[in-house]
Amino acid sequence: MKVDKACRVGRTYDDFNAYWAQHPELPVTELDSVEGTRGGSVLLTIHFVQAKLQLAFLRQSNDSASVTHIFEDLFEKLGVIDYQKILPLLLADNGSEFSDPSAIEFKYKGERISRLFYCDPSAPGQKGHCENNHEFIRRIIPKGVDLGQFTQTDINLAMNHINSYGRPELADKSPYEMFGFLYGENLLQKLDVTQIPRNQIILTPKLLKQKRICSKDKQH
Repeated sequence: MKVDKACRVGRTYDDFNAYWAQHPELPVTELDSVEGTRGGSVLLTIHFVQAKLQLAFLRQSNDSASVTHIFEDLFEKLGVIDYQKILPLLLADNGSEFSDPSAIEFKYKGERISRLFYCDPSAPGQKGHCENNHEFIRRIIPKGVDLGQFTQTDINLAMNHINSYGRPELADKSPYEMFGFLYGENLLQKLDVTQIPRNQIILTPKLLKQKRICSKDKQH
């Protein structure tokens, strides 16, 4: 159920393009959800387009309150200056989990510190960078796998491996390296992003199976 049925007013994809044309210096961040089993736990993904770095947050249900809570936590971690630096311009789809834009945009003394816009209905390609990066997540967590079996620590581990993987379009640099170049290592630490050595990167289901087996072994 949508929190604000009029949330798209002034926040359409045309509005996004018009605003971005006026502020081309602002980095774009794309938002999406990744489902596991129907009605089960889901991920909120936050994709920083320029650096190709993606964060993922585990949620028990796909509702707007869980999304708002994550952005509240990010604001607490980052502070107003860094929050505005990396999250000034957000683009999401029309899912009900993104239907409380004001709760995301106004985080500091009642002032707007970011702007959220929406893609056109049934147009996932308008936030294609985020969608494409989900292919890496699916290498580790295939479609249909229950996300509820994982912890946020598991999800962070998977994203650290993904974000440490070099990309041809970044001149073989990794999203971790590009984000660090653009914003500094300190911001990566605030976001709990860690670099994985290239010769240790695993982008298969084996990654989380190994991690969970190791954790069980340590308990005995």
